[in-house]
Amino acid sequence: MSDGQPRELILTPPPRRALAERLPEAVAAAVVDFVTRTLVMNPRRAGKPLRSELAGIWSARRGTYRVLYRVLEEPREVVVLRVDRRRDVYRSS
Repeated sequence: MSDGQPRELILTPPPRRALAERLPEAVAAAVVDFVTRTLVMNPRRAGKPLRSELAGIWSARRGTYRVLYRVLEEPREVVVLRVDRRRDVYRSS
């Protein structure tokens, strides 16, 4: 549940690169809006926890794309790990 205070947003290099170079402009704009508004305010409600080897990582849908992220309590951060198409995002690089 959100306590009204946004978390700090950390974008790792892979999602930065995806937003700047690979994603279609409309998708990139939707992802930026999502992570800067919804995700930082209530990350657990915005996505679902993953299981097995991806335990500890959360996934949120944006159309056919997924945003993978971790939620840290101390410090209060949301770390975006990857943004990619669903068919590719869960594969290890």
